[in-house]
Amino acid sequence: MAATLDDHKAEDVVILDLKGRTSITDTMVIATGKSQRQVGAMADHVEKALKQAGQRVTIEGMPQCDWVLVDGGDIIVHLFRPEVRTFYNLEKMWGALEAKADAPTAAAVRAKAIEQG
Repeated sequence: MAATLDDHKAEDVVILDLKGRTSITDTMVIATGKSQRQVGAMADHVEKALKQAGQRVTIEGMPQCDWVLVDGGDIIVHLFRPEVRTFYNLEKMWGALEAKADAPTAAAVRAKAIEQG
């Protein structure tokens, strides 16, 4: 799925492994397109890729293409325009940022470097 999105210039692709965290899907993919046209085109290509892989696919949000959800059962793909993605912040809701929370901030790294001389 990431290759399909990459081929169509998706930005900020995040893949979340949700096995054991929810019964709705095993994998969630979140990606951004620069315009409604790009989001719609990415949704079309994702739909084709999932159908070729034997998945039954449903799509929501195609008329507006601000946020398109492509549901392939075991995999759900959310495609957003940038400002809509920022507003809904699904990564935070599903805990994608947990791994980053343990990483030191730039300020902490600088302070430690200054402290060590």
